[in-house]
Amino acid sequence: MQKIGVVFVSRRNSLRSVLAEACLLHLSQRFSVRSCGRPGEIARSVHPAALGALGSASIPLPPTALRSWDEFTRAGAPRADLVITLDASIEPLQPRWPGQPDAALWPYPDVAAIDNAEEAAHAAIQTLFSLRRRLELLVNLPLHGLDRAAVRADVRDLAHLN
Repeated sequence: MQKIGVVFVSRRNSLRSVLAEACLLHLSQRFSVRSCGRPGEIARSVHPAALGALGSASIPLPPTALRSWDEFTRAGAPRADLVITLDASIEPLQPRWPGQPDAALWPYPDVAAIDNAEEAAHAAIQTLFSLRRRLELLVNLPLHGLDRAAVRADVRDLAHLN
């Protein structure tokens, strides 16, 4: 069975999208998972709060480098079946994704913008907990064999979990 390609998008690709990528990789091998951010805003390193949250959950850091979404619009780029945006402010700025993957918005606060390290660490753990709940449901959706509109609706509906 072919893996389902998922791309998580956030502004800097340093916290939210890294947490989502790491968590989905940890939960299931059914997916080919990547994360990215907006060109010109990519962080130089993973945010310390993301490292702490992943460490506390015993989830390994994803093996890939931080990157912009430009890498997914080039010829020969990894195929995406789902693009999940974690930052509502950048959703309208995104490129046209090759292959017309289904898209969903799962908005999360910008934890990386929190100046207080302790507050950022707490918010990152909360974000990871929430992402994990959504991703556990995603992993258990019957993504093969259903009509595409039903899958798209299910993935979008996951945004409404609290």
